[in-house]
Amino acid sequence: MSINFERARLAPAAVFDSPQSVLRCAELSREEKIDLLLRWAYDAAELAVASEEGMPGGELDSQVQILAALQSLQHSVDLERTGPTKQHGLPLV
Repeated sequence: MSINFERARLAPAAVFDSPQSVLRCAELSREEKIDLLLRWAYDAAELAVASEEGMPGGELDSQVQILAALQSLQHSVDLERTGPTKQHGLPLV
């Protein structure tokens, strides 16, 4: 299976069935996996914000899976320094 990286960058959840499937993809470099997982984390945060505002939205479980996948790539997420928006961003250390 050939991965369309640009499509995956736009909507990782549309290309991969789970954050773990990003990790298992041999076609992607470590940096590409991190990029996709960070984008996926942002999308999940957007859905969580929508849910918080009364719209059907994201599940905390997907955010936990994404963070676990990022951790497995030996990046830790700095939860003390987040962005100013409700999505917060995920700065890596």
